[in-house]
Amino acid sequence: MAIKIRKEDALKYHMGDQPGKIEVVPTKVLGSQYDLALAYSPGVAEPCLEIYKNIDDVYKYTAKGNLVGVISNGTAVLGLGNIGPEASKPVMEGKGVLFKKFAGIDVFDIEINETDPDKFVQIVKSLEPTFGGINLEDIKAPECFEIEEKLKKSLKIPVMHDDQHGTAIISGAGLINALEIVKKDISKIKIVVNGAGAAAVACTKIYIALGATPSNIIMCDSKGVIRTDRPDLSASKKEFATTQDLTTLQEAMHGCDFFVGLSIADCLTVDDIKAMANDPIVFALANPDPEIAYSVAVSARKDLIMATGRSDHPNQVNNVLGFPYIFRGALDVQATEINEEMKLSAAKAIASLAKEPVPEIVIKAYSADEIKFGREYLIPKPLDPRLLTFISPAVAKAAMETGVARKPIKDWLQYDLDLQKRMGIDQKLMSRIISRAKGDPKRVVFAEAHNPKILMAAQVIQDDKIGIPILLGKKKEILKIAEELHLDLKGCQICDPMEEEAKMENFGQILYDKRKRKGMTLYESKKLMRDRNYFGSMMVELGEADAFISGLTKDYPKTIRPALQVIGTHDSKRVAGMYIITNKKGTFFFADTTVNVNPTAEELVDIIRLTARAVRYLDVEPRIAVLSYSNFGSSAGEIPEKTAKAVKIIKERYPEIIIEGDIQANVALDTEIQQENYPFSSLAEKGANTFIFPNLASGNISYKLLTAIGGADSLGPILLGMKKPVHILQLASTVREIINMAALAVVDAQLHEKLNQKK
Repeated sequence: MAIKIRKEDALKYHMGDQPGKIEVVPTKVLGSQYDLALAYSPGVAEPCLEIYKNIDDVYKYTAKGNLVGVISNGTAVLGLGNIGPEASKPVMEGKGVLFKKFAGIDVFDIEINETDPDKFVQIVKSLEPTFGGINLEDIKAPECFEIEEKLKKSLKIPVMHDDQHGTAIISGAGLINALEIVKKDISKIKIVVNGAGAAAVACTKIYIALGATPSNIIMCDSKGVIRTDRPDLSASKKEFATTQDLTTLQEAMHGCDFFVGLSIADCLTVDDIKAMANDPIVFALANPDPEIAYSVAVSARKDLIMATGRSDHPNQVNNVLGFPYIFRGALDVQATEINEEMKLSAAKAIASLAKEPVPEIVIKAYSADEIKFGREYLIPKPLDPRLLTFISPAVAKAAMETGVARKPIKDWLQYDLDLQKRMGIDQKLMSRIISRAKGDPKRVVFAEAHNPKILMAAQVIQDDKIGIPILLGKKKEILKIAEELHLDLKGCQICDPMEEEAKMENFGQILYDKRKRKGMTLYESKKLMRDRNYFGSMMVELGEADAFISGLTKDYPKTIRPALQVIGTHDSKRVAGMYIITNKKGTFFFADTTVNVNPTAEELVDIIRLTARAVRYLDVEPRIAVLSYSNFGSSAGEIPEKTAKAVKIIKERYPEIIIEGDIQANVALDTEIQQENYPFSSLAEKGANTFIFPNLASGNISYKLLTAIGGADSLGPILLGMKKPVHILQLASTVREIINMAALAVVDAQLHEKLNQKK
């Protein structure tokens, strides 16, 4: 299902508290006058003089080596056409975000008010001292060809027009694998290319570079087959004009082995598909709707292999599989260009990755039982963390082999480690959680549906198929708020407990049966069902919903108490709260931050076990530090003693868990300190990513300080140890945080379902 975007949501997202999607963040400490003097005058003079003596030192002392310019004049923006440089800026900022997210590359987006190719080239040339690479974007054909060629010849940094080459590289990888499956020789296949813009031309060129025979290629535009006898051809079209006696796309499709569309929706028919050769390959890449609907095409031919640009069908040709990693490899060797060999190496690396066994982390992310190389898996998935370590080294090696690398890599093992460290393998954690949720959506009941944030989140959860929202509250009030917010909640179940008298009666009786020997009367239990936290918890307990979320408007104890009384705890009889804390250094897990005030050593053991299980289920190997003010007995006291005791018990009972303590927080993170002073530590090699706090005060204070002044994002509290999925929102959570929590609740419900099936 393609993601549904509402105009109001898109505008609000881009406007937000701070307009746009990017900002400049200092990478050095600026905490004192001395720091400022180093950063600027007079200290900045020293690197300036070093660069003056040796210009290549600009890579040593500045951000140039990890900085790409995303540059456009707004003449061909997405499917919107020539809308101008200002209107292209949201797209360019978005491109910058993708560079950062997938490859750790910083970006300045530059929108130039110039349509004359020569003047545009001159402007970009003048920017060479600033950037380590140039990504040209959304420039119309045929000017884009001229601009890229001139810049490649005149600049000594890598330049790539992604609209051309991104699709070419990814589709080239898909073609390599598709031909392997159908056992066809690329030099002998008949190819039809529908579309003659920048991407179509680049795709055709890469197919030829991969071995396709030019005379076997038919290119079509809106007027039909591009023939040598047509008088209206541009230089780029003349290059691919045919002498064959064909006029229309339909004529060209007869006997075609491979069709690639970079044109318009629904220009192919079922008859066209049936007219193709045996084992036909169709890459229908028009967006958002392909040249022929996926379901229609695969129904017409059972032997068909098909790819589209959409995420809801197999074999998505997505440019994000290419450009971040290609530039990463080029920057890391300080390449002077991105040449054809580097592009081909990227295509071949992508193709080879699809043939590798798919790790469980990827299979879970896409909620699949199995993903393996074949007709429906020609191209790796965008959330595959191995893309960085497959493509970037291949590009870097090609740059070195072709003599365009100014800083060759000598230690490839270290480079692989550097890539993983730079990117942070956990940065895609939330994306994986959302993808897993979409694979098997569950019913999530929201107790506070009268709150606008909950309704806005429910709209996204419903539209994106993350989960199935159930909204508790007064129906008229909810619908009135939805109307004011221009929301469409027709697919959401709205339930007002006050109008469900029979159900409230039944729920109250069940609660009474659970709590009658713990001081609760029947009258009291029935009255409590008027509270939506009790009512929603009972819906989960009785299977009318799969997960429960509340806490946006009530404090933590008032929210968790109903769930504990109605649903109860799992086998350990202990509940703990965990936060996922994310910053540029990676993703970290904090527990217990919300429940246990001053746990004993044995209680810490339960908290550690619950946390380790939760972190593993999120596809991260927990490396646990049980925190103290002491390092391995260096100080005496209650906290060092109980944390050390808890670690000893864990190592005896669960030797597979990587854990250390008592240990100070900074030492747990600093591998150099550990290697020098505590080489026996199991955290000395990679450091800790999971932190168990000795008491509630330290955990709660730590995560709140990090999120308030440390620039970290948090997700939580994630309630561990409940018999069924219950999750508590922070007071004043944002809409995005509610959506993320819902996705996590759905994944939690998926886990509970699997555990129950095993029983």
